[in-house]
Amino acid sequence: MDRELLIRKNNLEVNKVAAKCLRITILFLISLGMFTITDYYDYDTLSVVIIFMGSIILLLIPSVLVNIMHLEKQWIKYYVIMCIISVVFLLATFISYDFIVLVILPLLIATLYCDRKLIVATTVIDCLCVFLTMILRYFVFGDYMGGDYSSFSEALIYGVFLRIVLVLVTTLFAYYIVDRNMVMLNKTIEANHDLIHSQEELIYAFAEISESKSKVTGEHIRRVAEYMRVLGEASGFTTDYVDKLSVAAMMHDIGKLMIPEEILDKPDKLTDEEYAIMKNHVLYGEALLAKCPGDIMKIAKTIALQHHERWDGSGYLGMKGEEISYISRLMAVCDVFDALTSQRYYKEGWSLEDTYNEIVRQSGTQFDPDVVKLFVDNFDKFKQILKAMPDHEIY
Repeated sequence: MDRELLIRKNNLEVNKVAAKCLRITILFLISLGMFTITDYYDYDTLSVVIIFMGSIILLLIPSVLVNIMHLEKQWIKYYVIMCIISVVFLLATFISYDFIVLVILPLLIATLYCDRKLIVATTVIDCLCVFLTMILRYFVFGDYMGGDYSSFSEALIYGVFLRIVLVLVTTLFAYYIVDRNMVMLNKTIEANHDLIHSQEELIYAFAEISESKSKVTGEHIRRVAEYMRVLGEASGFTTDYVDKLSVAAMMHDIGKLMIPEEILDKPDKLTDEEYAIMKNHVLYGEALLAKCPGDIMKIAKTIALQHHERWDGSGYLGMKGEEISYISRLMAVCDVFDALTSQRYYKEGWSLEDTYNEIVRQSGTQFDPDVVKLFVDNFDKFKQILKAMPDHEIY
């Protein structure tokens, strides 16, 4: 999993946390309005109610987007920050300048997003908010809003400068926290990459063992992995999932480890009894992978069990159509393409043209028509992979 993907996932989780924080802020505003606002502030009650209601609506929108509409968009974080700053501006300008201390709240939220640029931008906007609020209160509202400072210079020093210092100090802490988080994130990514690499090598080793039982010492499992990558990307899967899918595809025939070699290597047509034993390799594959932890192994288990299923229901287990997992339908095309084009000790490889025509002909019977369409659209990539990864030795 790359750094950008981890950060995007983190942002989606922080959106939920931020929405919850804003709901808590709403409760604070309601409590303040109910118990203190009419006594503490010498201001028109209707105007106060309108300002508070406007602030509450602004603070509710993130909850609507995240918790009700379930939007998973990166731009929500920008709205959350601007929403909080807007509410602080409204309250500090039209109710009481005491609310200006809340400018540190958007900085704290920005820290959760682990975004340095967002922290800097929030700091700049916070400082502008502090300055503009003081200017409006001093020159527009004056004593009517309870002018707290006797002169403009005093307002600048105590009303603006000290608050900006508070914002800058908070920014320094926020920046330090994000830097530490980035260091930890990079270490986690490196460890994750090492783990995935080790897992891939182990999977490849087991896959090679299963293939070697049938005297295949070529590049079948690596080609199939790349074919699955092509169809996974064409299906719109995320980069992370495509990587897992590609690795898992190498384990599709792991169940052959449990099949006797005399059946695997038999050059003649299998008897009904031998064919029944051969079909069991999908069940063996599922059993071997059933208790293996991790997403890759879960994907591999599904593929190992279902990759011989046919769209019309005439496959090994009798599954048909949408009953077959989508990734197994992808695997079926990839496996057949490589099996047909590959030379074996008991057969010659088919030509690309004949293989292409056969897969297209089997659309709607052996293969999912939608998957066949993806295959057709990406046939040039299949040809490139086959050319780049030829078999080295066939017994």
